[in-house]
This record gives sequence, structure tokens and C-alpha cells, in this order.
Amino acid sequence: MLIEKVLEGNDHAFRLLVEKYRNDVFRIAFAVLRDQKEAEDAAQEVFIKIYTSLSQYENQGFKTWMTRIAVNHAIDIQRKKTGRKIEIVEELEDQALGSPPDSVEKKIIENDRRRLVRKRLGELPDNYREVIFGFYIEEKSYQQLAEEQNVHVKTIETKLYRARNWMKKNWKEDDFS
Repeated sequence: MLIEKVLEGNDHAFRLLVEKYRNDVFRIAFAVLRDQKEAEDAAQEVFIKIYTSLSQYENQGFKTWMTRIAVNHAIDIQRKKTGRKIEIVEELEDQALGSPPDSVEKKIIENDRRRLVRKRLGELPDNYREVIFGFYIEEKSYQQLAEEQNVHVKTIETKLYRARNWMKKNWKEDDFS
């Protein structure tokens, strides 16, 4: 097993481990940080943490263990950057937990669709992204969004209206299938 070889001091085995999981770790970091350079740096730091913590790994699903390290590290970076608590969509850990064999295909399609939606949300103009994400993904009320953004409820209504119009104008339904 690759992990056992790493624990025995085999550096080549660790390189193979990094090669195998680097895209997963980067994708997790990018989902939280939303910045390619920061996500690349975070992914490298995560692999250093994995290497130094591997002796504590208890063979209970490596990808799940690695995902938790990556999510927690990216959240720490984001908290330091923004100075406020952020919430992460549960899907990040769900990706690593696996599924029963009969739902694997459904899970893959669902994950691909979620990734596509997140990518498309990233294309929204900055002033619309936060309100769309907060209202539709985090399911916050107009009042909650207005308090968080320190604006009037009417401002949130206007932003949502304009964001919906932008999406209708710039996206086709086929873009999400």
C-alpha cells in the first residue's frame, strides 16, 4: 500500500500519492478560496500537513481524512484573510465519503452538475455572486442578507432582480445539462 511505503520513508511513494490526489486537494482549496494562486499554495501546504501527520492516520478512508485536512486548512486561510467565519458547502466532504455501488453513477452526475453550477456562479459579476449564493445556495432570507451586507432589504431585492436578469441574458438552460 502506498501509505505504508510513505511511512517507511519512501519519498517516491509520497510523490505518487501527491500525483494521485493533487487535483482533488486543489479543487477543494479552490472551492473555498476562489483564487487559483492561493489554492495552489494551500494545496502544497496541505500535502506538507499530510506528510507530517501521516503517522496519525488510522486507515479509516484516506481520501476522507485528506479532504478534512484540506477543507480545514483552506477555511483557516480564508478566516485569516477575511476575518470572519465562512460556511462550506457539505459537498466537499461528501465527495470523499463515497456512495453505495448502486448510486455511484448518479452521484458522479450530481457532483459534475454541482461543479458546473459552482463554475457558472463564479462567472457572475462580483456584486451579484454574493447575493445569489447567499439566497439560493445558503438559503438566507432577504433580511439576513441585508444585515450581513449592511444594506436595506430593498437593495437585496434589487440585486437579486438584476442578477436574475443577468443570468437570463447570459446563460442558456442547455448550459446546465
